[in-house]
Formats: sequence, C-alpha cells, structure tokens
Amino acid sequence: MAPRVVSVEADGGSRGNPGPAGYGAVVRDAETGEVLAERSESLGTATNNVAEYQGLIAGLTAAAELGAAEVDVRMDSKLVVEQMCGRWQIKHPGLRPLAAEAAGLVGRFTAVRFAWIPREQNRHADALANAAMDAAAGRPARTPTTGQPPATPATGSDPATAPASWEPRPTFTATRLILVRHGETEYTEQRRYSGRGDVPLSAKGRDQVLATAARVAALAPSVAAVLSSPLSRCTATAAAITEALGGDVPVRTEDDLIECDFGQWEGRTFAEVRQQWPGEMDAWLASPRIAPPGGESFTHVAERAHRVIAGLLTAYPGETVVVVSHVSPIKLVLRDALAAGDGFLHRLFLDAAGISVLDMWPDGGVAVRTVNDTAHLAAL
Repeated sequence: MAPRVVSVEADGGSRGNPGPAGYGAVVRDAETGEVLAERSESLGTATNNVAEYQGLIAGLTAAAELGAAEVDVRMDSKLVVEQMCGRWQIKHPGLRPLAAEAAGLVGRFTAVRFAWIPREQNRHADALANAAMDAAAGRPARTPTTGQPPATPATGSDPATAPASWEPRPTFTATRLILVRHGETEYTEQRRYSGRGDVPLSAKGRDQVLATAARVAALAPSVAAVLSSPLSRCTATAAAITEALGGDVPVRTEDDLIECDFGQWEGRTFAEVRQQWPGEMDAWLASPRIAPPGGESFTHVAERAHRVIAGLLTAYPGETVVVVSHVSPIKLVLRDALAAGDGFLHRLFLDAAGISVLDMWPDGGVAVRTVNDTAHLAAL
C-alpha cells in the first residue's frame, strides 16, 4: 500500500557555479524513515540553484509516482524553500520555469510542507548530488568513506535508529481560501476603473452572484467564515454565498479588503487615463509602488491584503474561509502565492464573479488550486 505521508530530502550543486552540476533526492516513509526511492542525475553545466530546483522536482516526481498524498520537503537550500513558500520573489528568469514546474507538482498532493534543514541533516541527498557532480565533471564517484552515507541505507528501521537526515514532523492541515471577485457592475461592463466608489451590482451581476454562490457551496459545504469588502457590490455577493451555505455563517466586513483607491482615475476608462495622464500611467504600470494621482499604490494594497490573510491563518487554522473582494487585492494575494513578479498584476485577468482557490500551511507552504474559475457562469 502506498504511504500516505512521505518526506523528500533534496539537494543539488555545481562545481564552479556554473559548472559541472547534479542533484540528488531521497524519498522516505514519514513514519519509519525507510528509503522508498532515490533519484540523482548529472546536469552538465548549470548553477547551484538550478541543480537544487531539479533535485526538488525529482523528489516530488518520485513521491507522486509512489502515490503519496502528503509530502514533507526538507532542503538545505534556503533560497528554494523560501521561494516555494512564497516569502521570497523569484527574480532570476532562469529559475521561474523550474519553480513553476515544482509548483505544478505540489498541486498534485493534498499537502506539501517545506522546511529548511542544515546541510548535515541532508547528507544522503548531498551524497547523491556530489556523485552526480563528479560524474558531470568526469571524476570518480565519491564513496561512503568520505563521510557520506551509503547510497542505499538499511530499510525497515524505526525512528530511534533512522538516519540522521530523517526525523518525524507533525502533520498540519492547510487553511483553504476561496477568493471571490464580486459580480458585475455598470463600471465592470464599461471597463472603467472602479475603486472606492460604491457602484452596485448590475442585473447581470445579481444573476452572476447566485451562480457563484451555488459554486462556492459545492466547493466547500463547510465554511468557517465569510469575509467581504465593505462596498455593496461585495457584500451583496457575500450575502448570496452565505445564503447558499445555509445562512449559518454571517458576513463579516473587513475594511482592508476594499479595492485600490484609483484617485483621479476613478470612473474613467484605460483609454481616457492614457490620453490625460500618459506619464503617470507609464510610471504606474512600471512599478507597484507608484499610485495614481490622488490614489493608492498596489504596494499599499498588498500590505492591507496581507494583514487580512495573516489574520485568517491565525484565526482559522485548517479551515475553509471565503474572501469576497476586488481585482487588485485578489491579484496581489495570487501574485505572492505564485511567487510571481510585478508584471503578473497587469497580465492576469480576473472576471467578475470569478473564483480562485489556494491552500496555505502553517509552515508557509502554499498551493494554488484554481485561478479565475468561471465555469459556473457559462449558462448566463
């Protein structure tokens, strides 16, 4: 029978950075420490970080092939751990495709938790990676007499006699966030900047929120809380959701979920803003730290949104929470969950009444399950 929970120990490196590179990965049964799979490969010439990501990908792939449901990833690369947890941005373009591939693998499991460990606790994977680097450099492979563990340690051990690189970890449950953009308004249909103005739902928007409410109820019959921006287009959307959930969970408004303040651009189209404020528009598109004239920067919106999310993770650990908000706060949460760059904010389109779902773990792990799901609106 496939183990439900496994640990993945992964490492990678290069001799020269860049130079002859390779990776190693070990999959263990999380309860016994038994080695279930080993992976290692020479990569030719590459950097340390590329090799480390390749080790992670190999370990997650092996865990998926074993049919594991949950994975504890243990690496001595702080960069990879922090980037996969969404705490550090991925600035190097060469690492982004690898991080995206790893994130896709993460989504195949019920839960994935990342933890940094000292190199001495990652000796097995390190030995495999060094052997792969030696092969890439055309050198004889290292042997266990160098202080590294054997390639295949004894199996069937218990936690008291397991290798030093393994130790049991507690199992956590993710907090699931269902992010919902409000239904359509007159401004939405006309593609006008709609920030702090309290523009109500249109007739089409009211139909959309009923369909969205039914979809949310199907996704999460048990919900711990429903939070909403204080603007009526959001509170009306949230009210429909709570009704579909049976009316037992009241809507709680949260000021920090309000839309970005677009200042003098409020109610105007992109073309109108481009014509009247061309320089300001270029600066705003180039940096999230720039605010529209008289308005608010995306950096400030992100700070607000992060406060809300942090509070939810503390208040509702392991539960499901519905968050009804606007384009900007939702995009900023998704940007950081996906470890994306700032250009993501102007490339991702979020439809009215669209649904995005992400899971967040206490150790910082994140899995984005759905982005802008609108299948429930197809019949409208």
